[in-house]
Amino acid sequence: MPILNAVRDDLFQRIEENWGAKPNEPSEKADTAFDELCFSFGIELDDVTTEKMMKQKETGVVDSSASEDIIYKIDMPANRADLLCVEGLSRALRVFLQKDSPPEYRLVKPKQMQRMIIKKEVQQIRPHVVCAVLRNVKFNNRSYQSFIDFQEKLHQNICRKRTLVSIGTHDLDTIQGPFTYEALPPKDINFVPLNQKKSMDGHQLMAHLSNDLHLKKYLPIIQNSPVYPVIYDKNRRVLSLPPIINGDHSKITLNTKNVFIEVTATDLTKAHIVLNLICAMFSEYCADKFTIEPVEVEDADGKVTVYPDISPRELETTVDYITSSIGIECEAEEIVKLLSRMSLTSKLLPDKKTIKVSIPCTRSDVLHACDVMEDAAIAYGFNNIARPFPPTLTHGKQQPLNKLTDLLRAEVAMAGYSEILTLSLCSIEETYKMLNRPNDGNAVRLANPKTEEFEIARVNLLVGLLKTIASNKSSALPIKIFEISDVVHKDNTTDVGAFNERRLCAIYCSHNSGFEIVHGLLDHIMKVNNVTWKKEGVPCTAAKYYYLKPSEDGAFFPGRRADVYLNDKKIGVLGIIHPEVVTNYKIPFACTALEISIEPFL
Repeated sequence: MPILNAVRDDLFQRIEENWGAKPNEPSEKADTAFDELCFSFGIELDDVTTEKMMKQKETGVVDSSASEDIIYKIDMPANRADLLCVEGLSRALRVFLQKDSPPEYRLVKPKQMQRMIIKKEVQQIRPHVVCAVLRNVKFNNRSYQSFIDFQEKLHQNICRKRTLVSIGTHDLDTIQGPFTYEALPPKDINFVPLNQKKSMDGHQLMAHLSNDLHLKKYLPIIQNSPVYPVIYDKNRRVLSLPPIINGDHSKITLNTKNVFIEVTATDLTKAHIVLNLICAMFSEYCADKFTIEPVEVEDADGKVTVYPDISPRELETTVDYITSSIGIECEAEEIVKLLSRMSLTSKLLPDKKTIKVSIPCTRSDVLHACDVMEDAAIAYGFNNIARPFPPTLTHGKQQPLNKLTDLLRAEVAMAGYSEILTLSLCSIEETYKMLNRPNDGNAVRLANPKTEEFEIARVNLLVGLLKTIASNKSSALPIKIFEISDVVHKDNTTDVGAFNERRLCAIYCSHNSGFEIVHGLLDHIMKVNNVTWKKEGVPCTAAKYYYLKPSEDGAFFPGRRADVYLNDKKIGVLGIIHPEVVTNYKIPFACTALEISIEPFL
């Protein structure tokens, strides 16, 4: 989970609580009180340290210049990116403690908006950019450092190490719009990178940064591309080479008053989220608090869109859903108050049963009514939820199918077979072509398989067992293995479009086929399940009976294959594997296989 390092005294000053702690002096009472507040809010105080101790732990050297400020290391949920800076955390805690109402973020449009123009060439490498301006900002050392640290935390989390999104911030007073977002060959890009003195082209920059411990890990994102993304201002001064580095000319300093923010991305939705977070968290330092100046973005087709979009989203849920899910009895008005403590403004609709929740631009983690319910539970307090005994006496027990599976595992193992566990994904070629079977389209196919070996969910266990024998053909003969696992079939009548089926598959591999040995295993399985053998043409009065019926299948030797029927329903197959199939799997021995569904035995 991401960790926020917050200066204790700064955090206490922001939330107007100190629990008796004096500046820069340890306080076990304050630590305990804040730890309890974190627990109530759904976060965790991981450690209490100092800046000097942190640097000594990182470098192994005592840094006399490091401060003695007490640092709280706080574990944050991965989905709460709005809490990854002290500004966002303190704001959320003040609302939770009911000292403030959730802030209202506002767009303030100037007479002439800045404009970013996207060139069509960027579509081949990093197609999206969104922008905003923070006006009349006043930074001090801590807020400036927080501004930089928050960007880095976003880069490591929601931005997926800059592969999806990267952030560039610039001193607007040093550059002039309109700005252009372009993609050019590396040799055509020349600028002075951040904190450097010498101008470099794209190739020289990559060579220089290959020794930079912080930035070299990002170079592969664009290094092998024929063009690099670059942002210019009106005077062809480079603002940034995303997602690697900014230009030195427009760097942010403590004296910066107007901040231009550009967010480039391969995922436009993530870009929206990141831009909103940056603007919302640090707009409190604007002279007019929580105001953001929008920027026009013109795409390659000439369409102009104004960013950011900070309008709240709306979601409806019911009081019954929230109370029943949490397990509490609570009035509708109280639910509204609980949600307001979590910065979710809400109101009760006239039916007194439905709650309309307004989700601020900082809460991208709220996607469903269950997320609203979770926030209500946090505000209510998990320790305050009653834990009554269930109204009925129940006993936990194993699912019947799993119990049958365990019993069959033991029986087949005692018959001399070794159990294996194979992968549930396989390739289309292994499932159909190598088994001499036509592709019936019944397999669940992965939309974006990483390799050809994992294209579909298996429709039989036979493939996995044959691959296992092929990898162990040097083992002593006979090889007797089995597996009891699920296969997957398409089914448009189910909610997910597919269903699982529990099967048993066993193979005997040796110099001879061993058909009678596998047939004996089938008879044993039927016997332990109290299933009677039914002779052909002879009536059977048993409740459960089975018989074999000759059939043909490309995977099996002609005339040496039979379907297995249980009470006149086909449940599987028994037979000698076709020589072409064992050759396809590079197995130099004869194989006989049994594969049946075990669900009909229940």
